[in-house]
Amino acid sequence: MRYSTRVGILLGVVVAMGLATAAVAAQTLTLALTPSQSPTALQQVGDEFGAVLSKLLKMPVKVYVASDYAAVIEAMRSRTADLAFLHTVGYVLAHQEAKATLLAKDIWHGKTSYTSRIYVRKDSGLKTLEDLRGKTIAFVDPTSSSGYIYPMVLLVQKGLVKSRDPKTFFKEALYAGSHDAALLALVNRSVDAAASFDLAREQYLKDKERIEAITWVAETPPIPEAGIAAREGLDPALARRIFAALMALNAPEHKPLLTKLYSIDGFTDPGPDSDFDVVRVALREGMLKR
Repeated sequence: MRYSTRVGILLGVVVAMGLATAAVAAQTLTLALTPSQSPTALQQVGDEFGAVLSKLLKMPVKVYVASDYAAVIEAMRSRTADLAFLHTVGYVLAHQEAKATLLAKDIWHGKTSYTSRIYVRKDSGLKTLEDLRGKTIAFVDPTSSSGYIYPMVLLVQKGLVKSRDPKTFFKEALYAGSHDAALLALVNRSVDAAASFDLAREQYLKDKERIEAITWVAETPPIPEAGIAAREGLDPALARRIFAALMALNAPEHKPLLTKLYSIDGFTDPGPDSDFDVVRVALREGMLKR
């Protein structure tokens, strides 16, 4: 009788373990991408990235491009996404508003930081920030680190923009929605200036003639890289598996995929969250008043 009871218990444990394994296998991870470039092209490479990550994790991974920068943060808050590829300010806001945590930081052109620049056309005659008074500018998104927040802080600190309102200095300020769109607006003479990151020309314009047609009149201090963040409540064991999978993506055979995705070299340890305190200060100084 005791033997039968033990067999029953063992069978119960085996069944429970099997159900748990099946539950993990059936789970689908959802990864949201920040639309910092053409959404169509980004979705295509995002699907490739999801397929590789799925193979490494041995579980399905669904990847989608969010409608805008704010939608990525909302996906973290509402838990409609388990993971998100976040730019710097996006991570700070997702951490603040949704308790998201950074799993891995990007390595970008061998660095874990970048800068923002305010670009102009070389033939415009514009040489300084002051020269942009009464001109038009293309920003990327109100929560873009290099495409709005950091250049806005620079303009505020220089005393050019008042009350964090770009229209106190520029004739018109528009949001292009992505870095490539902002640069193209400048190249195509739709605006007089554009804000983007330090290697945006080389990454998006590609054509030598277009790259050489624009220069910059100002550059910000370094901005720390963000990367892939996890939503609040994601199972810690699964988070560790995801981190291990992201580290595996640093292998040479995956470099072309990472380059296509966000022009990154790979991933590294996220480091302390205090690294982003400087961004929190910039966010308070540069965020558009509502």
